[in-house]
Amino acid sequence: MTDAPFFQSAATWDQRYSEPDFVFGTEPNAYLADQAGLLQRGGKALAVADGEGRNSVWLARQGLTVDAFDISPVGVDKARRLASEAGVDVAYHVASCDDWAWREQAYDCVVAIFVQFADPAMRDRLFANMVKALKPGGLLVLQGYTPRQLEYKTGGPGVLSHLYTEDMLKTAFAGLRIVDMRSYDAQLSEGSRHSGMSALVGMVARK
Repeated sequence: MTDAPFFQSAATWDQRYSEPDFVFGTEPNAYLADQAGLLQRGGKALAVADGEGRNSVWLARQGLTVDAFDISPVGVDKARRLASEAGVDVAYHVASCDDWAWREQAYDCVVAIFVQFADPAMRDRLFANMVKALKPGGLLVLQGYTPRQLEYKTGGPGVLSHLYTEDMLKTAFAGLRIVDMRSYDAQLSEGSRHSGMSALVGMVARK
């Protein structure tokens, strides 16, 4: 299997998001929602590669001021509609992870949920930029699939080099203090593309 389908291609994601339904549903990622008690109401959050908006809308509902970006104009349009229907304000932008204007120490919280389109080189850049964007004391919330997901085949890239392990995350975020790190299996029901028993890793870390 090659990485080609998972390169950060606007056309690829536009096609996926063009169906009427929300590909990953409209409810927030369960691991992210579990961290509600750690979020700073009134703080500023960034939702990375936010797709159709389910996580950014949830963050706004928690009382945060939210920026969100995605490479897909189709996905961002759906996210704007979702936010409007929810009655919340989110500043949405169309940008790739490399093109986003990463500002140093700009956010109290950075959220990256299943950003596993990134190959190892892009992932290194992305992770470094996420750390840079956090204010001192800021919180990073991340979820991804582990290599065991290749057995379940219920979502994710299906490419080993794009998957996460605890050791890889600990190395990548060595400058942060780990608040929570867990690898676990759980039944996902996040739209049509994240559905079924899944091999997951979640991490919360503080700068």
